[in-house]
Amino acid sequence: MNVKSSKPLREVVSVLLLETNHIKYYVKDRLLLDSKPLRIHEGDRIGLVGTNGSGKTTLLKILANKLKPDTGTITSYAYTDLLPQLKRTDSTKSGGEITQEYIQEILNDSPALLLADEPTNNLDTNHVQWVENKLKNWQGAYVIVSHDRSFLDNLCSRIWEIEDGIITEYMGNYSDYKQQKELEKEQKQLAYEKYEKKKRQLEEAIQLKEERAQRATKKPKNVSNSEYRQTKTHYANKQKNLQKTATAFKTRLEQMDTVEKQKEHNPIEMNVLHDENITGRVIIRIENVSGKIKDRILWKTTHFYVHGGDKIAVIGANGSGKTTLLKKIINQSDGVTLSPSVKLGYFAQNLNILDNKKSILENVKNTSKQDEALIRTVLARLHFFDDDVYKSIHVLSGGERVKVALAKLFVSEANTLILDEPTNYLDIEALEALEILLKDYDGTVIFVSHDRTFVENIADRIIEIKDHSLNIFDGDYKAYIEHQSQKEHGAKEDELLLIETKISEVLSRLSIESSETLEKEFQKLLKEKQRLEN
Repeated sequence: MNVKSSKPLREVVSVLLLETNHIKYYVKDRLLLDSKPLRIHEGDRIGLVGTNGSGKTTLLKILANKLKPDTGTITSYAYTDLLPQLKRTDSTKSGGEITQEYIQEILNDSPALLLADEPTNNLDTNHVQWVENKLKNWQGAYVIVSHDRSFLDNLCSRIWEIEDGIITEYMGNYSDYKQQKELEKEQKQLAYEKYEKKKRQLEEAIQLKEERAQRATKKPKNVSNSEYRQTKTHYANKQKNLQKTATAFKTRLEQMDTVEKQKEHNPIEMNVLHDENITGRVIIRIENVSGKIKDRILWKTTHFYVHGGDKIAVIGANGSGKTTLLKKIINQSDGVTLSPSVKLGYFAQNLNILDNKKSILENVKNTSKQDEALIRTVLARLHFFDDDVYKSIHVLSGGERVKVALAKLFVSEANTLILDEPTNYLDIEALEALEILLKDYDGTVIFVSHDRTFVENIADRIIEIKDHSLNIFDGDYKAYIEHQSQKEHGAKEDELLLIETKISEVLSRLSIESSETLEKEFQKLLKEKQRLEN
């Protein structure tokens, strides 16, 4: 069989939209950013991650030419626009509505490159998915700063990580990035083990050579004094050679590149205080409780029980009544009954449990019976190391204050935590540290969050407030999503069956008597059927 040679495929080169050349940016004497050359091309989908204060917002402002670097250049080849983190507040609209408005305005301007700083702030889950759909279908390139891991997974094909001022690029979405980081961690651990083994071998060899050198000039028992005097030079040379070898080993040891040990996060064993063993028992009863704000009904009368050890996520749209439910439990409103063994700890957005005049450590110790070593371990998990714990609350950022308030609750006497949006203002690293703490926590947790990954990783029960009803789902978030999908699919199938029945009826009538009205109804039903099938 003759095979014709095909023409070589033309290499597809995407259009360069923006490039930087060795930019550096200082905050006073601190080098915040020290970036290698960066390039953004047409169609790029980049997620920008890093801890609070690492320079993410600063980098976006530099890329948007809103801020000048101390050294280096930025060259833009296309229209670039910045969606800022801080939205205007001179409005009667909600934060979510303002965010949506900003996003829609910028997309209408059709920039070739969009720089978006926390575009999902103040948005509930449905509105986050609205933003996702907008960006998925958008033709331009973007760089997004976000702490929402699901959002980054669904939208990004590259991740830029800022760590100690250095920007490192990883291919893939956020989950791919995490896998690569884990692989790096494993490789560093292997390198550390290899380093420790080699170091130990050299130390043992040095000790052995030095011990042999000390013994080298001593007269052996089976050698006479006269013989020893005749061979004394031999023993001295032997000692000298051994000492020389030991010195060579010491030099090799000193010249070895130090490899640091990787930090390990072992489970924290806290003494969660119980008057009795309450795990699995009913500890909170919600009976004939409804949610109202003045004359507005949030949810109709409902009842459910909370068991000791439950991890319950309360989800729903902004304004649906999630915080109202938490406050009814905290205030033990009519219809809410708490077991005498329950000791509540409440995290609210106003952070009113913190004393601004006291240090981090003083604040956390003040309501805790745990020992200081465990308190410091919890604080270290949340990245308050060594002397950081002596910082006063009033000098901390919003995210740092959130972490202190959470640490204070974790080591308090509470055995049931009520958390209202604990993930706000936390960077991804702090979020993941909080997840580890909650997974290790033996007490009960009831929390509100719009962070889908956080809910998925923590919750074993879901309370959804929707259409003025409070619905309980006994299962984790993945099972809940599958259940909702099956319900929607079933509802669509029922609707499709109804449409097909109506189509059959109209066709029967058209076969007997044709009319313009029936024809219009038939076409309308066909369009509806097509919509449901698609």
